[in-house]
Amino acid sequence: MKTKTIYQNCNLFDGETNQLKQNAWLEVDDETGKITALGTGKAPQADNWVDLQEKYVMPGLINCHTHMVMDPTDSRGVTDFNVIETTVNAVDNLHTMLKSGVTYVRECGSTFDIDLTIARMIAEGKITKVPEVLPSGRPYSMSGGHGDIPNFGYIVDSPDEMRKSVRQGLARGVKAVKVMATGGIMTEKDSMDDPQLSVDEIRVAVQEAHHKGLIVAAHAEGIAGIMNALEAGVDSIEHGYYVNDAAIDLMLKNGTYLTPTIIAAWAFPEYAQDIAPAWEMNKAKTALADLQVNIAHAHERGVKISLGTDAGTTFNGFDKTPVELQLLVDTGFSNFEALQTSVNAAKLMKISDEYGTLATGKYADFLVLDKNPLTDIKAVAQTNKAVYKKGKREY
Repeated sequence: MKTKTIYQNCNLFDGETNQLKQNAWLEVDDETGKITALGTGKAPQADNWVDLQEKYVMPGLINCHTHMVMDPTDSRGVTDFNVIETTVNAVDNLHTMLKSGVTYVRECGSTFDIDLTIARMIAEGKITKVPEVLPSGRPYSMSGGHGDIPNFGYIVDSPDEMRKSVRQGLARGVKAVKVMATGGIMTEKDSMDDPQLSVDEIRVAVQEAHHKGLIVAAHAEGIAGIMNALEAGVDSIEHGYYVNDAAIDLMLKNGTYLTPTIIAAWAFPEYAQDIAPAWEMNKAKTALADLQVNIAHAHERGVKISLGTDAGTTFNGFDKTPVELQLLVDTGFSNFEALQTSVNAAKLMKISDEYGTLATGKYADFLVLDKNPLTDIKAVAQTNKAVYKKGKREY
């Protein structure tokens, strides 16, 4: 017999409007985990009741740029872990992410295509107490490019090679294609300014993904690669540290999302002094100084900003998604605008009909906080917050 649970006596931020609903309640179908009704004041009758004691409820966070296979505390990066070590670490990292308040992730590059299997096992209920996963498998990189790392990138050096490789990835279960359009901070022998995959190569990836109704993310830090990726029609620019007005014009025209991952650069000067190699530290410091200005400008002009952290990169832990919200506020976003990046991530990932906000018909993925995140963005970082997924408390 179907039962329903009422979560009542809370201050509700539904993710949609810049205000709280006081004395609010949520009615959740216990079988589906979806919200069947919500409102304020006197709640309807239900089979079960949970008193949230006037605490603050907000939607679970959607992080659209993670690397579950990496270990931010281990200098080996992704190259020296075997498939068993990597799998164990990945599941543990996902536990940490859910505990931090992240209820859905887009994995943006996994060694051994591990995220494809993990996403399937989550859907089958064989891995629990973790976020949902939109998997990308291995990223697509040119020879010698940012993804040319053992067991990590698929190497493509022509449009035809890209087409075949992406088609094979889609057949394996890839749901979000990731391409490497520039060099990056973490690879020594290339620069953030280096354009890598060509427009024609990226365009083929976009065509094949869009034929299936799927999305394409481009790692793109320098402006030349950003412009190549935009011309090719990608759905999101990841990092985008050197985005300029010409790029912004294209993003606004095409509805392209920008995922800044500010914390990926911020973590180096914060934690890595005298630890990270000089070449890596110099790249990170340069990027951080520039990206804060450029991301703020893109936001001011109306580019859709999505929430992602690049979790797993050096010193960038899987519990740090709330810190990215704080960094967005430091960059000039209001608290509400920072929280909206999670909603935008759900829209980018094409899951917003069921995730990202708290509304009738959507999954009851929510956080219960002691303080109001609309007035104190650091409230989201509460370490002992309650995390609910599909109406069931996981942490």
